Amino acid sequence: MQRILLYAIATVLISCQTKMKFLPDNVLYNSDAFILYKDKVVQGQNTAIVHSPDHISSNYQSPASETYSRLINFKFSINEKDNELPFGVNHQIIIGDEHESPLIKFGEMPSDIIENPNAYLPPNHYYTFKVDMAPIILSFEEKGYYDASNGTRISKADFKGFYIAGGSEPLSWDFVGLEGKGLKLKDSGKDNVFTITLNMNPYENITNKENQWIKSWNTSDKPTYSSDQPIVDALFNLSLEEAKRNIEADSTLRTGAKWGGVWTRDISYSIFLAFAYHEPEIAKISLLKKVKRDRIVQDTGSGGAWPVSSDRTTWALAAWEIYKVTGDMEWLEKAFTIVKNTLDDDAMALPSESGMYKGESSFLDWREQTYPKWMSNMDIYTSENLATNVVHYQAHKILASMASILGKPAVEYEQKANIIKNAINAQLWMPEKGYYAQYKYGRKDLVRSGRFEALGEALAVLFDVADTNQASEIFEKSPITPFGATCIFPQIPGIPPYHNDAVWPFVQSYWNLAAAKTGNEKALTHGLSAIYRAGGLFLTNYENFVAQSGDFNGTEINSDRMLWSMAGNIAMVHRIFMGMTFGLNGIRFCPVIPRVYGGTKNLNGFKYRNAILNIKVSGFGKNIKTFIINGKKMKNAYLEASQSGIQNIEIEMDNIPFDDQGYNITDNHFSLHHPATKLENNVISWEPIEGVMSYLIYKNGIRINATQNNFFKINTNETGEYCVSSLDHSGYESFVSEPILVTEPSNIKILQLENINTEKSTLPYTNFSGAGFIEISNVKNKEITFETDVDQDGIYIVDFRYSNGSGPWNTDNKCAIRSLYCNDLYAGTMVFPQRGTEEWSDWGMSNSIKLKLLKGTNKMALRFESWNINMNVDVNTAMLDHLRLIRVSN
Repeated sequence: MQRILLYAIATVLISCQTKMKFLPDNVLYNSDAFILYKDKVVQGQNTAIVHSPDHISSNYQSPASETYSRLINFKFSINEKDNELPFGVNHQIIIGDEHESPLIKFGEMPSDIIENPNAYLPPNHYYTFKVDMAPIILSFEEKGYYDASNGTRISKADFKGFYIAGGSEPLSWDFVGLEGKGLKLKDSGKDNVFTITLNMNPYENITNKENQWIKSWNTSDKPTYSSDQPIVDALFNLSLEEAKRNIEADSTLRTGAKWGGVWTRDISYSIFLAFAYHEPEIAKISLLKKVKRDRIVQDTGSGGAWPVSSDRTTWALAAWEIYKVTGDMEWLEKAFTIVKNTLDDDAMALPSESGMYKGESSFLDWREQTYPKWMSNMDIYTSENLATNVVHYQAHKILASMASILGKPAVEYEQKANIIKNAINAQLWMPEKGYYAQYKYGRKDLVRSGRFEALGEALAVLFDVADTNQASEIFEKSPITPFGATCIFPQIPGIPPYHNDAVWPFVQSYWNLAAAKTGNEKALTHGLSAIYRAGGLFLTNYENFVAQSGDFNGTEINSDRMLWSMAGNIAMVHRIFMGMTFGLNGIRFCPVIPRVYGGTKNLNGFKYRNAILNIKVSGFGKNIKTFIINGKKMKNAYLEASQSGIQNIEIEMDNIPFDDQGYNITDNHFSLHHPATKLENNVISWEPIEGVMSYLIYKNGIRINATQNNFFKINTNETGEYCVSSLDHSGYESFVSEPILVTEPSNIKILQLENINTEKSTLPYTNFSGAGFIEISNVKNKEITFETDVDQDGIYIVDFRYSNGSGPWNTDNKCAIRSLYCNDLYAGTMVFPQRGTEEWSDWGMSNSIKLKLLKGTNKMALRFESWNINMNVDVNTAMLDHLRLIRVSN
């Protein structure tokens, strides 16, 4: 009823695509999803009300899953890996009133796909899954291993347990997190049957009570802010309080209410947004916690962290921002050394043929959330990502600026920055779409993924990788959902919300800063509403929320009081409404204020070097009409860093709307699954995918055909790498399938490493090829040299079959790294990521490197160089089975 009345009063309610001047005076943003008022938020039956700058109430309730399907898709797992059934094939069951499944045999192919019933499972339905594990247990007893469906051989010695994965809560498709989610099966004690009982559709029935935030911490040492938008004032105060609560006893900034300690990219993105000027000394201490050996630490990550994860250079963004705010030369000298050492190591381990750097998407460090399932950690290392490369570009620009100030050589870093920037624009810009691609990925030859990635797009605009025309296109054409800018778009099917199908307020904050820089009023108005809706209804700065529903509940992991979310909230005031941009010698003011956020704004008591700033901004628009400091009208909207004492600043805007640019708000969308291909004789085939418009065929990274058939004939007499994607009727493409390399057997050569002049390992591991394997570590086989003969000149790819049981697939910091030399020339970095804790008999292939080999004998060496020291430092170990050479071209 309340919403109906609001529609009547407004008479003509409009979307963000129309002129903002028609909105009622008290409405900041209106859509079918929610309404943001100056003093409240309304979303369906949920309402948040601002009672004062220090008091917000909200009756928001995370809704029960009223559409929880009775159809459950699931798989079983050995050792938390997707190894029971082929990709895209799941067990299915429809839960009725019963509480126990029939007995399912592990690895047995299910029958035809079941149609989704028009019936929903009530909350808190306990259900027992039963599975017959006899095939694995008998194989362990008879052979000592089990051959899984994904082609891996699991040693009995490596066995840790059976698990269940799936897409219905509390099930999860995050295989490497199954143990922590309580999804390990138990032995029933009868006939090799294992079971697990789960609460399907779990829901806590919370009574309809009104929750409140009432300020309780003293923030009198911080700036005060007031405006004609009470929701902004209150959430600014809430964020200041949460930031104060996140200061730990050791003077570092806690990552979130549920996340202790300092994380490199979390702290760095947060410092850039807000804490360089809000808590500069604490920011310095926090950053130095992420330094080892005068190098930036890459936090625990995919395959054992760096160089698979390679966005530690976000540290440079934060360190530089602190220097600009404080002018601290001692800090600059220290930061220069750390950044230089880090970039020098990266220059050896990360560059690719394209000019971009290798490694995972910045902050999107959960493999299945943003990559196809077939991609291993060595594939992720090979990929070339937008956000990470923009950060590498900016880090080199920063290092060049630091060097110039300190009187040190800077040209080298400027040149490297330009190479990265040019490569980003040449390789990732999609003129047909008007925004950048998320990454390039594949094996021998990389394919461009056309997905949008919000943080990367925003950073490209903020750091001038995108030119003015590109920036305008990005904000006019990028697909944005009603609740905000999702991490990626379209979403990946079958993957629960976290990075996939989710909005992260800190990413939204960077998006808003870039929208303000570009001058897109519609984009900025919508982006601000995305942050203030969530903060108002949830009464805290959550890390993320589901894009489909806007609810904080339902993501794989979440926490209140998240550092980078509150930093983004604070930044909206300082960096957008006040327009503060910190330079080497002062602050430039360039407020960008949508018409609906007009009025008077006051920020008082802002500390900047030796000055205290009291800032008043009047009106709206993106251009300043008058700028006054201490009663004196100034030509430029600039405050010199040398000023001291109280500085009273008055800014009057020109009151001209800037809503002439478009903005693409679209329904959330999921791409299709990628095909699961197989090669038989000279035909690549795959199962048909429902909803497909056509299948796109790639050869050697280039699209060569489109077909509506589910097969494609190839010439097996020539070398080529093939993959296939599915295109839906909305024009969105899935990931490509796992690449299939087709070549003559005569082009492949295997060199058993235990046969070279190196001591064969005596460790009791199994499943190797040949007569054994060798061990590499910090002390063993630090250099391996060998020769290989080839029959003809050509381009070859080289990789190694290896194992690394130093840690799990997704965390820790023990990725093994070595440098490959060919005929006395440095060829590149070989990475041997972790494959599973103590799973030393689980073998796989490393990344590959392309080499030009000459007919006859070629000398090779695998060396442990100084830039191969990983983030653990002490453990850098792998087992090497054999080397593989594949001739791919003349």
